[in-house]
Amino acid sequence: MARKKKVLPLLERVTITDVAAEGKSLAKVNDLVIFVPYVVPGDVVDLQLKRKKNHYAEAVAVKIHEYSDKRAIPFCQHYGVCGGCKWQCLKYEEQIYYKQKQVFDNLTRIGKVELPEFLPILGSEKTQYYRNKLEYTFSNKRWLTEEEVKQDVKYERMEAVGFHIPGAFDKVLDIETCYLQDDISNRLRNATREYAITLGIPFFDLRNQTGILRNMMVRTSSTGELMVLYQFKIESETDRVMALELLQFIASEFSEITSLMYVVNNKCNDTIGDLEPVCFRGQDHIMERMENLQFKVGAKSFYQTNSEQALRLYQVTRKFAQLTGNELVYDLYTGTGTIANFVAGRARKVVGIEYVPEAIEDAKVNSQINGIENTLFYAGDMKDILNKEFILQHGTPDVIITDPPRAGMHNDVIDAILFAAPKRIVYVSCNPATQARDLQLLDARYKVTAVQPVDMFPHTHHVENVVLLDKRS
Repeated sequence: MARKKKVLPLLERVTITDVAAEGKSLAKVNDLVIFVPYVVPGDVVDLQLKRKKNHYAEAVAVKIHEYSDKRAIPFCQHYGVCGGCKWQCLKYEEQIYYKQKQVFDNLTRIGKVELPEFLPILGSEKTQYYRNKLEYTFSNKRWLTEEEVKQDVKYERMEAVGFHIPGAFDKVLDIETCYLQDDISNRLRNATREYAITLGIPFFDLRNQTGILRNMMVRTSSTGELMVLYQFKIESETDRVMALELLQFIASEFSEITSLMYVVNNKCNDTIGDLEPVCFRGQDHIMERMENLQFKVGAKSFYQTNSEQALRLYQVTRKFAQLTGNELVYDLYTGTGTIANFVAGRARKVVGIEYVPEAIEDAKVNSQINGIENTLFYAGDMKDILNKEFILQHGTPDVIITDPPRAGMHNDVIDAILFAAPKRIVYVSCNPATQARDLQLLDARYKVTAVQPVDMFPHTHHVENVVLLDKRS
């Protein structure tokens, strides 16, 4: 006999009180903490519980009785379905307030270290069209909205190019207009869809791994250059001809493209790190500019996706480093060497370490392009490379800059930093929670003397944070 599904209660006229993790908001009913998406503090709503544990639950708002004065009108037609930009319903000044609060809460509750007064968060001047890179997925199974499902009709066109629906790997929301990147991205995506459907080019079936069109990436740059890269699955001459016809169409319709690339990907995933992109027209890279420096960005290069805020982030990092021209700097998790090259002009020498070999090659190229001769770059796992022998060989750093992934730093890396004992550490983080954990491990030897949050991603809950640590005397 099938187990009867438990019906969870409807809670009426509940006031949303705060912002929680992952872009959700928070309410409390008696001792029950409830996480709710797409509402803002001050809203009074009816909540339908969806999941319930002992002391917390997840719910959706089914009716709004009173709208908060913190609320904004979402500007995107795909809001609430796409899964991105969840904070469109929250005024931007409130977004950055809660991001600063998120940093403060993490550093105080998790880090439990002595903290100075925080510097005010650096908000983004652009809150739309601020990204320089987007990736779109092609699928032959378009996600149907609730309104379309209710109509109960058979749709002739099921192809989609857009973003994955959260929790449904083989369903893609067909995007008409996205406000994350320059409008050229919308025009390229929509033109590709229309031409491919007209020509009969099969969109990828993510479940059965069939079809030709898999993915497209659009990169823009502050220099005005434009890269477009397509992923194709090609198993026959007919597939190859169709792919090349699409590329030729895009090349003829969009003369502003400076780098038109493609990659043949017959694997079961969309990662291209182990594949070789082919240049169809133009160059195999675009150039980015930051102050007086140029950076070469290839199809597989990492570059901060908000160029204008990346400059402010690196300016804060350089300021915190307090360089005079005589310092030896270690730049951990250097990526393509952007920070290393950015600070090199004010340091005696910069040593960068990164686990991705291709990124290190980009870092070296970026030094060469800018005539920088006082950088050294090494590829390998940070916890294996940064050890006592490495430090004794290259010298004790005066300053360590570290910009780890979301998981934070490995304990072995923290031990190596403590052994190196630099005068100061500049810790750049995209995850204040793991940053707080690492600060606690450094606290016995280093004191936090400055904290500067930076908003890189408006309308999301994500926030970058830069912390300065000075060696205790």
